[in-house]
Amino acid sequence: MPEGQLGVLNALDVAKTQWYHFTAIVIAGMGFFTDAYDLFCISLVTKLLGRIYYTDITKPKPGVLPPNVQAAVTGVALCGTLAGQLFFGWLGDKMGRKKVYGLTLMLMVVCSIASGLSFGDSPKGVMATLCFFRFWLGFGIGGDYPLSATIMSEYANKKTRGAFIAAVFAMQGFGILAGGIVALIVSSAYDHKYDLPSYHDDPAGSIVHSLDYVWRIILMFGAVPAALTYYWRMKMPETARYTALVARNAKQAASDMYGLFSKEFAKRHGLHLLGTTVTWFLLDIAFYSQNLFQKDIFSAIGWLPPSQEMNAIHEVYRIARAQTLIALCSTVPGYWFTVAFIDYMGRFAIQLMGFFFMTVFMFALAIPYNHWSKKDNRIGFVVMYSLTFFFSNFGPNATTFVVPAEIFPARLRSTCHGISAAAGKAGAIVGAFGFLYASQSKNPAKVDPGCPTGIGIKNSLIVLGVINFFGMVFTLLVPESKGKSLEELSGENEEDSPEALEMAGSARTVPV
Repeated sequence: MPEGQLGVLNALDVAKTQWYHFTAIVIAGMGFFTDAYDLFCISLVTKLLGRIYYTDITKPKPGVLPPNVQAAVTGVALCGTLAGQLFFGWLGDKMGRKKVYGLTLMLMVVCSIASGLSFGDSPKGVMATLCFFRFWLGFGIGGDYPLSATIMSEYANKKTRGAFIAAVFAMQGFGILAGGIVALIVSSAYDHKYDLPSYHDDPAGSIVHSLDYVWRIILMFGAVPAALTYYWRMKMPETARYTALVARNAKQAASDMYGLFSKEFAKRHGLHLLGTTVTWFLLDIAFYSQNLFQKDIFSAIGWLPPSQEMNAIHEVYRIARAQTLIALCSTVPGYWFTVAFIDYMGRFAIQLMGFFFMTVFMFALAIPYNHWSKKDNRIGFVVMYSLTFFFSNFGPNATTFVVPAEIFPARLRSTCHGISAAAGKAGAIVGAFGFLYASQSKNPAKVDPGCPTGIGIKNSLIVLGVINFFGMVFTLLVPESKGKSLEELSGENEEDSPEALEMAGSARTVPV
C-alpha cells in the first residue's frame, strides 16, 4: 500500500477520541433513533386502526384488523427496509457514503409525514395508502443501516470502534422508548378531552371520529428527529477511508476483478459473509417473533384488560405503557451494556453469549409453559421474557450490526453490510409473519379471527430456541474484529492483495 495512504489510515486508527467522533455518533444515531421509532410505532396503533375502521357495534367486541391487513400494515415497512438495505448499500460503495446519506434521511422525513396523511375514510383506501407510504419509508430506513454503520466504522479509531458503532445502533432503544412516550402523551391528551365510555358500556360512544388523528400524529412525529439532523448530515465530510481507498482509485475500482462475485472475494470473505448473513437472519426471526406473545404477557399480568373493557384511547395508552416499560427495563439497558463492553469482551464473545442465553431462556419459557401460564407464576414469566430481550440486545442484535461494517474491504463494505442487514430483515419478515400464524392455538376455537390453527405458543418457543442455537453455531464463521484495523481485517494492507497491487500503480501519495 502506498506510504501516503498508509499514513492516512494509520492516523485514523490511532487518533484520540475527539469531539467529531461524538458528533458523528449523534448524527448517525439520530437516523437510527428515527428508524426504530418509525418501524416500531406501528405496533402501538394497529389496535386503534382496527377499532376505527373495522368495528361493527352490533358485535360484543371492538373491531380488529383482518389478519391479511394486519400482516400488510406491520410488515410492508420491513419489506421496504430489505430492499433499501440492498440498494443503498450498493449505492454507498458506488457513489460514496456522504452523497447517499442525505437522500435516505429525506426519504424518511417525507414518507413519515405522508404515512400520517394517508387519505380516504374507507378502510381499503386508508390501508392501501398507508402501506404504500410505509414501504417507501422502510426503503429509506433500509439505507440507514449500511451507511450509518460504514460511516461510523470508517471514522472511528480501532480502540473504540466497536463502542462507537454500537452506540449508533443503541439509539434504536431510545427510538422505541420515544414511540411509547409520544403515544402516551397523545393518548393522555385525548383521554383528558373526551373521557369516553368503555366499548362494553357504549360501543358507539367508545370511538369518536377525531381519534383518527391519534394514529396520524404518532406516525408523523417520526419526521421530527430526522428533519432536525438533516442539515448536520449534509455537513459531514466523506470518510477519509473511502476517499483514500476507493474515490482516488476510481478507475482501478471500476475495472477491479476483486468484486463481490469473484473467486478472490469468495476465498477471502465468502465464509465471513455467510456468517454475517445467516446469524443476522436467525437473530431477527427470534427477535421479531418475541412480539408474538407480547399480548399474552400484557394480558396475563393485567397491563392489558380485555378489549371490550376499554375505550379506543385507553387501549392505545395501555399498549404504549407496556411497551415503554419493556423498553426501559430491558431493551435500552441491553444496548448500552454492549456499548460498554464490546471493546473489552470482543464481538465474538458477546454474540455467542447472547445467542446462548436467548436459547436457554426460550427453552426455559417453552418446556414448562403450562407452569408459567398459571396466575401465580406470571411475574416470573415476564422476568424471563424481559431477559430474552436484554440478551438479544446485549448480544447478537448489536454485534450483527457492528461486525459487517468492519471485516469487509472498503469498496464492498457498504454493499456487504447491506446484504447482511437485508438477510436480517428477511428473518424479521419470517418472524413477524410466519410466527403470527405458527403461534396460533391447535384448538380452532382459540385462534384469532381469520387465522388458521397453528402449533401453539409452546411449540413456537421451542422452535425459536432451536433457531437461537443455530445462531451460536454460525457465529463460529464470524472473525473477531476487536482491536484490529479495518485494513488488517479486510486484507487491504497485505502486499499481495488485489487492492494493494492496484494502489501501487496509482498515485503514490494521498494528501493528509
